[in-house]
This record gives sequence, C-alpha cells and structure tokens, in this order.
Amino acid sequence: MLSIGLTGGIGSGKSQVAHYFGELGVPVIDADVIAHELVVPGSEALAEITAAFGDDILDNDGALDRNKLASIVFNDTQSKQKLETILHPRVREQIEQYRANYKDHPYILIVIPLLLESEQAFEVDRILVVEAPEEIRIQRVQQRDGRSTEQIRNIMNSQVDDKQRRAAANDIIVNDNSLQKLKQSVENLNAKYTSLTS
Repeated sequence: MLSIGLTGGIGSGKSQVAHYFGELGVPVIDADVIAHELVVPGSEALAEITAAFGDDILDNDGALDRNKLASIVFNDTQSKQKLETILHPRVREQIEQYRANYKDHPYILIVIPLLLESEQAFEVDRILVVEAPEEIRIQRVQQRDGRSTEQIRNIMNSQVDDKQRRAAANDIIVNDNSLQKLKQSVENLNAKYTSLTS
C-alpha cells in the first residue's frame, strides 16, 4: 500500500484536494481532524495544553479556543514547540492506527499540514504539495477563519516556504481558484498513483 503525504501552506486548499480524492474512494487520514479530536474537553491532551498555556486558552464551555492559542504559538517559537511536543506524538500514533485499517487499498492519502516542518517524521512514500498564490491564500483564510492579515502572515512565516515545499515534492497541484482544474488534477494523480501500485 502506497502512502501519499498531502501538505501545503495555510489556505492552499488541502481540504478541497483531500475531498476530491475521497470522492474517488481513496481513504483519507487528516492530521488536523485527528488533532481536533485529541483536544476535546476532558481529554488528556487538552489537560496538558491547559497546564502549559493556562486556562485563558479555554472558552466559556471549557473547550479549546483555537484563535487564542494560535495568537500565542504563532508569535513565539518556544510556545509552538511546546504545543507540538504535546500533540505531534499523539497525532502520529493515531495516524499509524488508522493506516493499519487500510492495508487492502492500493494507496491512502494522509493530510499532514506540517509534514515538512515537523520533527516527528511521518513516514510516507510520496509527497504531494498543494500550492496557491499568497493573496488567494490570505483571502481564503480570512473568509474561513476571520483571522487578520497579520495573524495569517505570522502563520505563513512559521511554515516552510513554497521553494522548500517544491524541493521536497514528488507531485505538485496548483490551486488558483479553478475547482474544475483542481478536480482534474486530482483525477490525473489518482490514475498515476493507482498505476504505481498495480
């Protein structure tokens, strides 16, 4: 079974690409979804995060306030590393458990936004990078999350740049707002990955 690691900067369109692969019947494991599941109220991970960053990162219902946490970790490298030390080993363990469920499939897609930034080496056979022009990425994130341009740029600056991603990529999808073109790119890659496993 082939493992494809899907990555790209914030706002590049990873979720849409993963959605199109899923529509083709490809198993998709998403590290962000796993990270969300790991920090539900009452979880061990959330207790550790609260101990590290204080109760101010919780909302009135005791759930993690992601914007408050982001404003801390994306302005301070040590805080970011502290959070990653708590979450990344747990995310990796969960990915490996899910991966074991799909051994009968030709290939799986593992969405790992911080695949290239993480010191926790995620084992994949190929790296697929989604990229988009910076201004488009900023617009998407503003519409989706309501973050300020400054917050988005802080996040972008904490990630590797397009040049580094391209250097690591086996395959690249350019997502410049044409969904038809994006879907066609996914279908082409699906055919390629399927042929690699036959």
